[in-house]
Amino acid sequence: MQEGEGFSSQLLRRFKSAHSVVVLTGAGVSAESGIPTFRGKDGLWKKFNPQELATMDAFKRDPRLVWEWYEYRRRLIQKAQPNPTHYAISDLEDKFGEFLLVTQNIDGLHQRAGSRRVVELHGNIWRDRCLRCGKLYDYREIESEEFPPKCGCGGTLRPDVVWFGEALPQEALSSALGAAQSCDLFLSVGTSALVQPAASLPLLALRNGAFVVEINPEPTTISELVNQSLRGKAGEVLPNLVGRL
Repeated sequence: MQEGEGFSSQLLRRFKSAHSVVVLTGAGVSAESGIPTFRGKDGLWKKFNPQELATMDAFKRDPRLVWEWYEYRRRLIQKAQPNPTHYAISDLEDKFGEFLLVTQNIDGLHQRAGSRRVVELHGNIWRDRCLRCGKLYDYREIESEEFPPKCGCGGTLRPDVVWFGEALPQEALSSALGAAQSCDLFLSVGTSALVQPAASLPLLALRNGAFVVEINPEPTTISELVNQSLRGKAGEVLPNLVGRL
C-alpha cells in the first residue's frame, strides 16, 4: 500500500491491519450537506433558545410550538442530500467484517447513503414516539391531522430524539461503549468532542488499545490525545483516505 499525500504510512498500515472499526460522526458531517449545526458562530442555538424548544418541560408547556420547531427542522433536512463523507463511511463498512457507525446526528443521511450498522445516540428526527405506550412511528407515514398527532392508544406523539436533560437510549449507548472498548481502529469524524457521553468514546477506545484518528477542520479537546489528527473537511479527507485502502 502506497503512502497517500497527507496520510502517514503508520495510518495506512493500521487501516490495512484493522479487523474491528468504529466510526463516530457529529454535526460537522451533516453541515457539509447544508444542515445547520447547533454550536459555532452560526449555530442554531445562537438564534433559538433550547430551553423553549428541546426539553420535555417545553413540550408540556407548548407542544404546538415544539412540534412546529421540528417541522421547520424536518423541512431543512428534507432538502439535504448525503455528501461524500456519508458515502465514504458506507464504503468503509463494506471493507471490514466488524464495523459500527455511531452517530450523534438525527437526520438519517447515513442510512440514505447505504450505511447499515448504525447506532443513533440522539435518536432520529424522522421517527415519533408515543409518550403513553412508547410505540414508534415513521413520521412520514403519519396521517393524523392533529397537531401534535396522537397515537392509536390516545397518547401524544413526540419526536424520537434526545432532548436536553434526557438520558441517551440505553441500548444505543451500550452498543457504542462496547464497540469502542473492543475495536482496534476508531475514527472521530466531524465532531467537536464536547458533547458527552459521545465525546468519551474515542478516549475509551484509546485506553483499550485502539488506533484513534480524528478528522475535523479545527482542533478539538481530543486532538492532542489521539494517534492522528487530520485537518480538513471530512468530505475531502475521508474519501481520499478510503480511496487509498
